[in-house]
This record gives sequence, structure tokens and C-alpha cells, in this order.
Amino acid sequence: MVSKKSRSEVRVNKHRKLRNRFSGTAERPRLAVFRSNNHMYAQIIDDTVGNTLVAASTVEKAVSAELEKTNNVDAAAYLGTVIAKRAIEKGINTVVFDRGGFIYQGKIKALADAAREAGLEF
Repeated sequence: MVSKKSRSEVRVNKHRKLRNRFSGTAERPRLAVFRSNNHMYAQIIDDTVGNTLVAASTVEKAVSAELEKTNNVDAAAYLGTVIAKRAIEKGINTVVFDRGGFIYQGKIKALADAAREAGLEF
């Protein structure tokens, strides 16, 4: 019988492989993205000390009030601009993009492009 891994298992394995290749530092923290069925979450993390420096998600009232739906490409793009603005306020200009094992298309790509347009470099 052929056994097939679930999509979430495959994503977790991809994320583990990606995390072996890079990590966030104080000079260049990691922009980690997680996408669930209903929401998106973005964090900027300094892995040397294990601190989250900046966070934003579509769960927040301030963000979800601006959105019609919280799980589409428009929501991802808005979240990208929000996380970039908050990062720039904290003095963070360059980051390492961690797509979290998700394929770089659709919502993940929209978030990354919006963050770049808002001033983050990666």
C-alpha cells in the first residue's frame, strides 16, 4: 500500500530544511510567515537570543478591521505593509525571509512583495 504524507507534514519538513540554512541575527533578523486556513501571521525574530522583535497578524483587531476577509491575497498584502511599517519604526531595515515551508506564490508572495514595497530589504 502506498503511504502518502499529509501536506502539513511535508510543509513542516520543508521548513525544517530551510531553517538549517539560515537564521536571524541582531543585524539581520528573520521574517517568519505562517499561514493557516483563516489567518496569516508574520514575525520578525532575532534567533541569537530567541526574541520576537516585531509581530503582526490578521487576528489583531486593528488589522482585521481594515480587511474584508482575513485569508486572501489582499489580506496578505496588507499584512506585509503593516509588518514592514512596524519594523521600520523599530529601526529594522533588512531581514531574511522565512516562508515557513510554504510555496512562494499567492499569499506568501503577496506578503513579501508588499513588505518590500513598504521599505524592507530582503
